[in-house]
Amino acid sequence: MSKSQPIQSMTGYASVTREFDTGRLQLELRSVNSRFLDINFRIPDDLRAVESGLREMLTSGTTRGKVECRISVPRPAVEDRQPVIDRGLLAQLVAVADEVRGAAPGAQPLTVADLMRWPGVIAEPSVDPESLQREVLAAGKRALTEFVASRQREGARLAQGILERCQRMRELVRQLEVETPALLAAFEARLVERLRAALINAATGTSLPLDEAMDRVRQEVVLHGMRIDVAEELSRLAVHLDELERILQAGGAVGKRLDFLMQELNREANTLGSKGANVDLANAAIELKLLIEQIREQVQNLE
Repeated sequence: MSKSQPIQSMTGYASVTREFDTGRLQLELRSVNSRFLDINFRIPDDLRAVESGLREMLTSGTTRGKVECRISVPRPAVEDRQPVIDRGLLAQLVAVADEVRGAAPGAQPLTVADLMRWPGVIAEPSVDPESLQREVLAAGKRALTEFVASRQREGARLAQGILERCQRMRELVRQLEVETPALLAAFEARLVERLRAALINAATGTSLPLDEAMDRVRQEVVLHGMRIDVAEELSRLAVHLDELERILQAGGAVGKRLDFLMQELNREANTLGSKGANVDLANAAIELKLLIEQIREQVQNLE
């Protein structure tokens, strides 16, 4: 038997920080509800080369939701930045200056300020671009693991809430299945009395014509036929609830399937309410619709 896939919420968050000698890399993932998978990046221009790798990574871990990936590489504070001297270039400049003075003894020697202003002699520490890209991808992999875990935790809580409401709906359906025969028997008894009264009036020659009496009989029979169909609605509700539990147990991307199932459940609850033969049946239909709407709100958050 295959193991079920964890259910994910479309709401998630993760943040990973990696320290460098020249600064600190921070990668942040966050997501909210969306009909489809929508990935947006807010990253420095010099890191655009890793965008395709990050997108592929995120696509492998998520199927729905509006996902935002933010990357920042702040520069270190002024007091933490240490200038780097290119000693090879400096030695070449000094050698060239000595050679110039040898050829032109009257030439002014290079000052320290001249040497420091020379392009490339003094530079701030920098990170190799390829090394930085590797670090970004490593941070993205770690962030994705935390991101998916947060979505799975939220998904598990949502699924539990849905199952609790599903259980309450089952209780209502079972209660109605037990009580409906007695409700219908009482309704039939009232129907018989109405029909008897109508026929007696017609038979005793009262002002009620026979055709009108038969119309009343037909109306009552039609009404009775509408009322006795609630068993079919209850049966379909039970089948839909079985499917609801099956989908949740299978796991994975369940949001769209559950959203369609909510439409079917709501249709049956509406039909049940329209056929309510008494106040108890109508109240049960209202509670069913309320539970279905609560489940629908939770389903909107599932991947």
